[in-house]
Amino acid sequence: MRLASRFGRINQIRRDRPLTREELMLHVPSVFSEDKHASRSERYSYIPTITLLENLQREGFEPFFACQSRVRDPERREHTKHLLRLRQAGQINGQHVPEIIILNSHGGESSFQLLPGYFRSVCTNSLVCGQSFGEFRVPHRGNVAEKVIEGAYEVLGVFDLMEEKRDAMESLLLPPPAQHALAEAALTYRFGEEHQPVTTTQILTPRRYEDRRDDLWSVFNRCQENLLKGGLPGRTAKGKRSHTRAVNGIEGDVKLNRALWVMAENMMNLLGK
Repeated sequence: MRLASRFGRINQIRRDRPLTREELMLHVPSVFSEDKHASRSERYSYIPTITLLENLQREGFEPFFACQSRVRDPERREHTKHLLRLRQAGQINGQHVPEIIILNSHGGESSFQLLPGYFRSVCTNSLVCGQSFGEFRVPHRGNVAEKVIEGAYEVLGVFDLMEEKRDAMESLLLPPPAQHALAEAALTYRFGEEHQPVTTTQILTPRRYEDRRDDLWSVFNRCQENLLKGGLPGRTAKGKRSHTRAVNGIEGDVKLNRALWVMAENMMNLLGK
């Protein structure tokens, strides 16, 4: 799965508490847009992000992270692409927290998307769950208001399955060969087959005591954090010293997260039989 659009440079805000309406208005005004951009045709259906957000807030979910694309034309600032991450209000600072990810625009930059996610506080990384949990995507055409609300409840319905999958990963111990096989697959996805600037041992190295365990969940998270945050010393294809770069783009982050989750699921299915 990939997000249907690229974000490029963005405005963003993150807090360890629910974001206020004023904060959202300041950083992501496109969330509050009351209509589609003037460039859109009559066939383009406006999908109000704020309506879905308010519905989810009534269900106990609050935004803690929000961002939107920067635009050169100030007239498009209130219609451009935006993304929200929501958690249940009482779990904003939980250790392992399911998330709802909302992606939308009002100017034709992307379809409306709802994705299931997962937040792990020990490394402050947000995971994006694999294809086994699906996604909800609606093009801006036709009567879509009811479909969007239904999609939100579909995403809510997979939270228990996400918890079960995490528990299963935590209960599965990986022998060293399996750990290196998972790390090798992750490196190949991130850097390609021709040259990998770091080794499997490096991305398997824990950054904190809590991740020193050998269960699949811990190994998966070690690989995820080391690849996403970068900073690992390595060598270029020409042998020069370098450090791996962090994955900062939203689309790149989501794609890598999705791929790593699928790899972990495949490993669990292979060894859990």
